[in-house]
Amino acid sequence: MGGSGGGRQHDKACEVVAVDRLVCGDNLVLLGELPDGVCDLIYIDPPFGTGQRRVAADRGDAAVGFDDPRSGGIDGYLEFLRPRLQHMHRVLSEKGSLYVHLDWRAAHYVKVLLDTIFGADNFLNEIIWSYRTGGRSKRWFARKHDTILLYARCAGRHTFNLLRDGEFRTLGMNRDEDGRPYKSTRKGRLYFHADGPALTDVWELPFLSTVSKERCGYPSQKPEALLERIIRAGSDEGHTVADFFCGSGTTLAVAKRLKRHYLGCDVNPEAVQRTTARLG
Repeated sequence: MGGSGGGRQHDKACEVVAVDRLVCGDNLVLLGELPDGVCDLIYIDPPFGTGQRRVAADRGDAAVGFDDPRSGGIDGYLEFLRPRLQHMHRVLSEKGSLYVHLDWRAAHYVKVLLDTIFGADNFLNEIIWSYRTGGRSKRWFARKHDTILLYARCAGRHTFNLLRDGEFRTLGMNRDEDGRPYKSTRKGRLYFHADGPALTDVWELPFLSTVSKERCGYPSQKPEALLERIIRAGSDEGHTVADFFCGSGTTLAVAKRLKRHYLGCDVNPEAVQRTTARLG
């Protein structure tokens, strides 16, 4: 499967696919129609295979949601994802990357599948999104994180923008007359980056509360802060960001705000309706 790089060929592919596009339907059909190398960043948050119906936490309306089947067990789940991931590998540009959002049920199995499709050498990170919301278990440690697997189409050529956030956890931190952080050493002042430490692969971001203003009445909605971090790190302005399980449309809404092109798809008309509303 050969993805193409940037430049004139990529521009032509963007014209063919009609970026800034939202499709209601089976993403496998859409993916099969896309030309090689058309996407610069793909984020997907597929069903987790819980075997339950998911409903909007802020409404509790069983009519607003989707079924998350687990027929066929983990083997059936992987066979569902396999052809879709193969196409995603093909439609990524050489500078492109894929973020796959999962939980504890399937993350390790999908990691092995992605190694076979992308090649283990193109694996970049296992990102842990840590949050503290919801109930607590009395039989095991509370499960309060999701896993996001990050792969490059071609490691070394992929787009990656270093992000900084938070505070340095260093004793004896001072600030000079210009507010720059430093620590005094025997050799003088050791300065730290004014924008804070570089992000690691553990992200502590709060989950959306049921009263958040971001809520749009669709289950499993992810916070804009999470997608903003991914899009800023993995793409530049003018790049094409795709989400083939777009759900509530967070990826597309953030991509649009950050001056990226977007391409989205979901099989659920309720999801497409809410995404359309968010895109204005």
